[in-house]
Parts: sequence; C-alpha cells; structure tokens
Amino acid sequence: MTIAAALPLLALAASDPLQTAARGIDGAEYLRHVQTLSSDDFEGRAPGTRGEKQTVEYLKRQFEQLGLKSANPDGSYTQVVPMAGYTADPHASYSVHGKAVTMRCPEDFVAFAPRKESPVRVDDSPLVFVGYGIRAPEYGWDDYKGANLKGKTLVMLINDPPLPDPKDPHRLDKKMFGGRAMTYYGRWTYKYEMAVRQGAAAAIIVHETVPATYPWSVLANGAKTENLEINSDGPSDKYPKVADWMTRPQAEKLFAASGRNFEALKQAALSKNFKPVDLGATVNFKIDNRWRDVSSHNVVATLPGSDPKLQHEYVVYTAHWDHFGWDPALHGSKTQQIYHGARDNASGVAALLVLAKAFKSMPIAPKRSVVFIITTGEESGLLGAGYYARHPLYPLRNTVASINVDEMPTRGRTRELELVTAGKSSVDETVRIEARTLGIEIVPSQQPEMGSFYRGDHLEFARMGVPVAYLSAGKQVIGKPADYGTQQEEAYNDHDYHQVSDTVKSDWDLGGATQDLELLLRVGYALAEDKNIPQWYPDAEFKAVRDAAFSKQAN
Repeated sequence: MTIAAALPLLALAASDPLQTAARGIDGAEYLRHVQTLSSDDFEGRAPGTRGEKQTVEYLKRQFEQLGLKSANPDGSYTQVVPMAGYTADPHASYSVHGKAVTMRCPEDFVAFAPRKESPVRVDDSPLVFVGYGIRAPEYGWDDYKGANLKGKTLVMLINDPPLPDPKDPHRLDKKMFGGRAMTYYGRWTYKYEMAVRQGAAAAIIVHETVPATYPWSVLANGAKTENLEINSDGPSDKYPKVADWMTRPQAEKLFAASGRNFEALKQAALSKNFKPVDLGATVNFKIDNRWRDVSSHNVVATLPGSDPKLQHEYVVYTAHWDHFGWDPALHGSKTQQIYHGARDNASGVAALLVLAKAFKSMPIAPKRSVVFIITTGEESGLLGAGYYARHPLYPLRNTVASINVDEMPTRGRTRELELVTAGKSSVDETVRIEARTLGIEIVPSQQPEMGSFYRGDHLEFARMGVPVAYLSAGKQVIGKPADYGTQQEEAYNDHDYHQVSDTVKSDWDLGGATQDLELLLRVGYALAEDKNIPQWYPDAEFKAVRDAAFSKQAN
C-alpha cells in the first residue's frame, strides 16, 4: 500500500514560521482524518442526520484540541444553517394532439419542487422551447425575445451555446461565452433562475452527458435522496414551481410527437436570431412532497492575526463536510449502502484540519486572521457557503480572499496543478509565485467546459466580491505515462463520483495531496502577510461587487 510511503516530510525553504508549520503537517494524520470521516460510522455525512451529528462533533473536537478559537462570537464553533429537506415522488405526463404520454422517473425524467406544500401541481402548462435559456447583453444574446412565458413550462438546453470561431470552424469562439469554458450562463442553476424571472410555472433542462459533464446516473441517484434548500415559507427565487430534468431520448420523443426535430431546433438555437418555439404540447406535473425542517451547521474556527491592525482582516479556507448519506434501500450490507465521500470531500476537510494544525504551530501567527469554514449543504447547491456569505461572521469587505479545497488528489505528485479560478483576480499571481518556489507549474483548468468555477463553495464568496482560489489536481503525474492522470480522473468520474464506491483505496498515492497541502499553506500564509489586498481583474464579473463594498466602506 503506497499511501503512507508517499508522504515525505515537507521541505520548505522559507521563513521560520513556514518551516515550523511544515513540521505541523502530518501525512499519516491527514489519512486518518479521511478514513474516519468516510467510515461507515459517519453514515455518509448527510445534513440533518446522525451522520451530521457525528461529523460536527468530530470537527469541533479537532479544533478545540488544536486550541483554535471559535469563529462564532457565541463560542460554539458552529453556525446554524436553517434548511428544509424535501423528498419528492414526482409524476409527469405531456399531451400532444389529445394524446397523453406518461413519463417514468428516473428513467425519463427527474423533478423536484422545493416548496412546503404537497402535492405541488402544474396542470396543462404549454411547453415552449427557449434554446439555451440565456439572456446575455454583453454577447448580444437573448433567447427570450420578450415572449410572454408566464405560467408556461420552458424546455432548455444545458451549457452555453457552442459557437464556432468564424476564423476556424474547428474551434469555439472565445469571444462568445468563453469558447470551451463554461460560463455561469451554462449552469443549470442559472437556467432555473431565469425561468423564475420569466414567471414560468416549470422548467425542463434536457440532459446530455457531454455538455452537462456528468452522466444521467448522477441525476437519477440524486432523485432518490432528500434534497435540501435554505428554509423559507415563500416561493423560491432560485427555482420555478417545478424544476425538471429530461433525458435526451425522451426530449426527442416529445419533439417528434409535436412535429418537431430536436436536433434541428438545437442547431437553430445556435443563432442570435433564435426565438422561443411553442411546441404545441402541454405538460402536467404532480410532485408529492415530504419535507422536514433541518437544522444543519457550518463548523467555524479562527486563528487570530498577530498584527493589531491587520488582524481585523481575514483569509478564509473552506471545504464542505457533507455528502449523500446512507440509503438502506440499496442492495447489500451497510457498507454498500453508504455514500462514503472519501475524495468528495472527506479529503478536503482533512486538508483543512491539517492546515489548521500547521498554522497553529507557527511561533508567530500570520498578520491577518485565518478563518476555517467547513460548510454544509455543498452537494445541495452550495447552501452552507451561500448562507455564510449572506450572514458572515466577519465582514466580507474585510475578507481579503477565500481558498476552497475540494477533492484532494490521490494519484501521486504532478508536474503541474490546475488553477480553476485563474483569470479572475490577482490571487492568481500569489498562487503562481508560491508554486514556482516549489517547482510546480500553474495552468488554467484543462476542462473549462466543466464550469468548475461555478460548482464549488468559492463561488458564493466570489458572488459577494471576495477574490478566490481553487486548485485542482494536475494531469501530468510524475513517473507515469502521459495519459495516466487523465485516465485516472475519468475512471473516478465514471465509477466513483457521487457513488457508494467513493472510499479510501489501497492504491492511493497521496504524494499529490502532500504537494497540495504545501502549496495551500504557502498561499494562505502569503495572503495573510501581504500588505496589499488582492484585487479583481478589470473584466471580472465580480469586480463591481467588491468595488461597491469598498466604496460604501469609504463613505
């Protein structure tokens, strides 16, 4: 087993505090945290379950033993995140020319309705195809064209429009929706939000594996579990009355029954001139909802800064503790029924615990305070991070940067690391400088079409104007064939991602985790020591929020 053998003592040629912190990083301890958090006893760490209680108590105990202070003024090491849990039993059918077609869940569709009512119904709602469902003035793009869509059900394509470069039709146009790189317009969350703004009764996103970047099984498995939302008694501003996904084969049948060709309309949606298309069909949804109030928790701790002035500024580390829990309905033993979430994200939580210990071991704390936030509800839509960002324990205008840790590498040391958040802020340069010291090349995301910037807790801080950093494992694994890293990542995504099989494996090589921990430590320390505050680049979509916060502070 290569796990322990792959964890050499870190050698940091740096200042004394960093050298001391390096000695505080214990690879064997890191592994024990991952094994504990992903064990059967933690039952998959679903919010609002015994697994949450086990997890929160474990994390609190670790911070207490390290001597870190609670980041909550009440001294509790937790921030309550009020949620509601929804379990849906959805039924759906559509009618074309008087003929009704019943759809099967989860074979043909999945649907949910985050409302405290049951059943939630949408009856005889006209179906309208709205292309990619995007309104982006900066690209001169509007799929809605002023159409009255109130009470209707919108059928949408996933991701951004893949528009060819006029100079090279084999490439995508970087000037339109980032080329290969997914923008927020391509995320399913944006599409449902737009449906709300149009007054739609429901929205159907057509799933395709390549543009969605994950197989239908991810959605089908999610349909069987409890879905969570921030607790509210009113309508959601994030979801229409019914939020639905449909398989492409089922969409093709629907369009054909309506006298339309799905592929032809998909091609038509690649034009700025596209207008909504009435499919001449109606849909019915009936969602039998069960709900419960869930009091979940972010776990929060802080290391106060050593500088009397700068200690009131903060560098934040985040990682989410939640996963998908225990499903006794699955076949096999308890072990075969638990979504263990070893990589996703016991590995990131273990990293924060090891980093916290390393920072605490410094003879002199960094000038700025360092805050550790281990969030809930990430898998349900970044709920814990979003709640903190809207109810911060420390002012976000004084939070200079947020570093997110999710899915630490398990395939060995790499020549490069991917900076998923590259191109947005001057935090990029801090990461590159510290990586260069360690002989690591920093590259942008090699799969920008996955839209990873918009899929992690760092997004919620960015939305509020806080510059962010999120690193992902490199693909060029030292000592392995050129395609080894890519093959390993594809195998994980195909077989373990969001599956019960995401467990600690005997062939893990945690040299890459060691590499990441070293860099994460350096980046956080540099940000906490630098007299300058990170800035958004001029074209970053989050710059205006940050500028407004500082303008308000100045006034």
